Amino acid sequence: MQRQTMKDTNTKKKGQSSFPQRPVAQLLGSNGPIHAVAYSASPSSYILTGSADRSIRLYNPNTTTTTTTTTTTTTTTTSNTAEPSSYITSSSSQKGAGVPSGRLIQSYTGHGYEVLSLAIASDNATFASSGGDRAVYLWDVTTAQTLRRFGASANGGHSGRVNCVTFGGVGDSLVISGGIDTSVRIWDVKAGNNNKPIQVLDDAKDAISSVVVTGEEIIAGSVDGRVRSYDLRMGRCVTDVFANSVTSLCLARDGESLLVGSLDSRLRLMDRRDGTCLRVFNGDDEGWRNEEFRVQSCFGGGERFVVAGGEEEKEEEYDDDDGEVSSSGKVWAWDLVTGKLVAKIPVPVVSARKTAGRGGGIYGGAGLSEERKKRTTVISSIAWKEDGYGDQFCVGGTSGVVTVYGE
Repeated sequence: MQRQTMKDTNTKKKGQSSFPQRPVAQLLGSNGPIHAVAYSASPSSYILTGSADRSIRLYNPNTTTTTTTTTTTTTTTTSNTAEPSSYITSSSSQKGAGVPSGRLIQSYTGHGYEVLSLAIASDNATFASSGGDRAVYLWDVTTAQTLRRFGASANGGHSGRVNCVTFGGVGDSLVISGGIDTSVRIWDVKAGNNNKPIQVLDDAKDAISSVVVTGEEIIAGSVDGRVRSYDLRMGRCVTDVFANSVTSLCLARDGESLLVGSLDSRLRLMDRRDGTCLRVFNGDDEGWRNEEFRVQSCFGGGERFVVAGGEEEKEEEYDDDDGEVSSSGKVWAWDLVTGKLVAKIPVPVVSARKTAGRGGGIYGGAGLSEERKKRTTVISSIAWKEDGYGDQFCVGGTSGVVTVYGE
C-alpha cells in the first residue's frame, strides 16, 4: 500500500486538494459525550452518532441553521523539503462565529446504557450498535426499530460492555463484536430467531477494543497489547505484540496494511504480510497525546493522510455570558508517506452546559471529576467519508457535539 500511495501522491500534486480544515457543520442534540460516529455507505450522505446518553442519531450534515461557537481556524502548509516538524500555521480567533448545524433525521432509542460503537451495512438498510448493555442491536434504518438483539449472558452473549462492532461475511451476513469480557463473538444475521453466537474467539487476556474484517479474516485489537488476526477458513491465529494497550485499528482498502493506535501515544502503520512496522506517527514535538482513553484513528484523503483525535489537559474555560464550561479538542493529521505532521486543527468551542459524564476511555468512559481545576478534553471518535476517500470527515468527543470538516 505504501508504494501505491507514493504513486498516488505524486500523480495528484498538481491541483490536488489539501487537508480539509474548515468546519462545515456541527451535529447537535446529544446530552453526553460522543463515543461513536459513522458515515453511511456510499455515497456517504448521512452520519450516525452514538452517545453516552444512550441514544443513536442520524443526521444529514448538509446544514440548515447556524450555531454560536468560538472558532479558531488554523491554516497549515507543508513543504516537500521541510523537516518533519517544520510546518507553518497562522491562527485567528473569533468569538460568536457561526458554524452551521446539520439536520437531525431520526433518533434511535433502545439502549439502556451508553452507546460505544456503530457499524452500517453496505446497503444502508440496517446498522448495528453496541455498548454497555452486554448485547448487540441490529436496527432497521427506516422504521427505527430493532430487528435483532444478539446476546445476553444467559444466551451465550457478552458478560460485560461491548466495545466494538462491525459487519462481515457475504452480503453483511455476519455481525462481529468485541467486549470487555476479552472475547470476540460472531453472530449470524440471517439465522432467524437464533441469537446465540456461531463462534467465540477468546484468546485475548484483556478487553477487546477494536475489530475490523477483511475477507475471511477477523482482526482484533486488545488492551493486552496484542493484535490477533484470525483466518477463519484456515483456522489460524497470528498475533502481533505491542508494548501498550491497543486502542484503535483501521484497515487500508487493499487489506495489506493496518493502522494501529496504542496508549503510548503512537500510531503504527503495519505491513500485514510480514508484520513489519512501515511508519510511526506521533506528536512528540507538538503535544499529541493518547495515554488514557480509547482514541480512534483512520486513513483520509484517499489514504494520503493518517488522522486521529487526541487527549488534551487544559485549564477550565468559562463562557463570558453564562459562566459555563466550554469544550474543545484537536484533530491531528500526518502525511502517510513522509510521516510529517501536516495539520493540527482546533475543534470549535461550543458554549454548553457541563455534561454529567465525560467518557471515551479504553473501557468505554469513566466520568471525570468536576472539582478538578484542569480537565481533559478528548476527541475520541472519528470517521472519514467514503471509507477514507471522500472530501469530508467528522469527529466527536467529550463535548457531545460532532463537528464535520470539509474543504
